[in-house]
Amino acid sequence: MDILLELHNISLSLGQHRVLDGIDLNIISGEIHALVGTNGAGKSTLAYAIMGCEGYRPQQGTMLFEGKGIDELPIQARARAGITLAWQEPARFEGLRVCDYLALGAPHGDPVAALESVGLAPDEYLYRPLDKTLSGGERKRIELASIITMRPKLAILDEPAAGIDMLSLDNLVATIQGMKSAGSTILLITHIEQVAACADRASQLCGGRIVCQGETRAVIENYKARRCHRCDGETCHYV
Repeated sequence: MDILLELHNISLSLGQHRVLDGIDLNIISGEIHALVGTNGAGKSTLAYAIMGCEGYRPQQGTMLFEGKGIDELPIQARARAGITLAWQEPARFEGLRVCDYLALGAPHGDPVAALESVGLAPDEYLYRPLDKTLSGGERKRIELASIITMRPKLAILDEPAAGIDMLSLDNLVATIQGMKSAGSTILLITHIEQVAACADRASQLCGGRIVCQGETRAVIENYKARRCHRCDGETCHYV
């Protein structure tokens, strides 16, 4: 098994709050790895740290991508290395046509097939501008389509079901599995059991720590047993 992404003892504080606390995580090349946890557990913070977003540089620990350290790399260099993040709230590119947006990172991609894979009719959306006439769900699906066209080595999908209207969970799972079949490794950040269930392996984040890791079903059952609604920043005692 080739390890694509290695996180060793990653710790990150925002202000006085310790958000990530000694994270150890390996993502195997070619897998879908689900990261589950309640709101506030640190899932998005970990995604931003891996991507290299400004203000989210860990104070401790090491990240390796394809065996090479990326701790000092800016977000643009990580993107060139093959890491892509689907944000919780998709960015707006006011006035840019959908076809042009899909070509930004993949000029030789297939925008028609990508739109179809996320449930959008190419004839209806290909030449529409990315503006306020699109719903949040439409913009989210267009963002997923852009990742499909890019075929990144590592796609970090942060809460991919949030705001996706008219796209069933079954279709969403099929889209994620299609990205894997196309060659991308997926770090799937979610709190939705039906979405997480498509993963090959899973890890549970609680209070900024990995508290359970391994076979997906076992991790989901452990997560459900906690009955948490929002993380208070403290690791639950139940394991």
